[in-house]
Amino acid sequence: MMWSEKYRPQNIFDMVGNEDARKQFVEWFGKWKKGTKPLLLIGPPGIGKTTMCFLAGKQFGYDMISLNASDVRNKKNIQEILTPVLGNQTVLGEPMIFIDEVDGIHGRSDFGGVEALINILKEPTVPIILAGNYDSSDKMKKIKKVVKTLQISPLSPRFLKLYLNMILEKEKAKINPGRFVKLITDSKGDIRSMINSAQALVTGFEPNTEKSFESLNVEDGLNAFFKSQSLDEARVVLFSLRIDPREKINAFYSSIITSNLSTEKISKSLEIISKADLLYGKIMKTQNWRLLRYLDSILLSLYEKDSSARYTKYNLSWPLLNRLRWDGAKIKAISSTLSKKLHVSNSTFATFFFPLLLTLKKNDSIELEFEETYEELIEKEIELLQ
Repeated sequence: MMWSEKYRPQNIFDMVGNEDARKQFVEWFGKWKKGTKPLLLIGPPGIGKTTMCFLAGKQFGYDMISLNASDVRNKKNIQEILTPVLGNQTVLGEPMIFIDEVDGIHGRSDFGGVEALINILKEPTVPIILAGNYDSSDKMKKIKKVVKTLQISPLSPRFLKLYLNMILEKEKAKINPGRFVKLITDSKGDIRSMINSAQALVTGFEPNTEKSFESLNVEDGLNAFFKSQSLDEARVVLFSLRIDPREKINAFYSSIITSNLSTEKISKSLEIISKADLLYGKIMKTQNWRLLRYLDSILLSLYEKDSSARYTKYNLSWPLLNRLRWDGAKIKAISSTLSKKLHVSNSTFATFFFPLLLTLKKNDSIELEFEETYEELIEKEIELLQ
């Protein structure tokens, strides 16, 4: 398991640093009501903005719908994604919306995304939180007019040192003093990058190139990979993409399957992704995290100069994803209730009983056909009893 996930705080009060900002953040949640201004968190990557939102949503009983800039780059996407959420609170329970990397909305391809988003931000019906790395663009200035802004600062070297020492002690791992200090200084307050780099060093993986990128988010990382001008550059990009291995594999799968690559190239790429998935499955089964060093080597085979592939988060449309989310919650609730009535497990009910209920609902009558007559079946049953 990635250390950044293993040691992610379980409570917003377990987080370190940014005490004043976290206090205001919790107060905003506690006082939220329909019409409350959305919240904009500004700060560099890896300092806990997403973690704050996830933990607060969980503690205050909200179902967090997480999006990023690629989901809300045009008016049509916003209407497909957010309108069902904003208009169906009772279906989703208590939803909240989190839009990460909102400062990434840019360029002519946005097709009015900012304006459509601002219209929603002006009259929020559910809690809405935005997060961005920078706030200097003209479009961010427009957004800032309709939100409450909180500045989230990078963690100090002192906090980073204490946190990393705690992790290394629990993992019974050591890093030589020189590397330890370099991890802290190179992270520039990005705690996620520091932890992932520390795990990479402990498991024996280091980049073998002098050139390096700063820690990349998944969208920038995959786009940089596909646009790389050499295999060495692509290798460094992969190393810099310090995210959960499952998320990395899923991101490549989603991007490849929705690309305009030829059928032959897609097929070849999917074989490579399958190998990566098998390796990750073996790691999870054996907990041999040293094998993780080979994951990027496998994914590197996806590199092709001048590839037309680009990052895509979802291989299903949002209307369909929302339908799956909603129907899945309903099916889970039905299975939980009726399985108890029938004295069977949830999985047994969902596998055998639920399809029958759907058929009964769909048809007013059901005709069952047997190879044998009813009388013949009864006679067999009697013979078995004797």
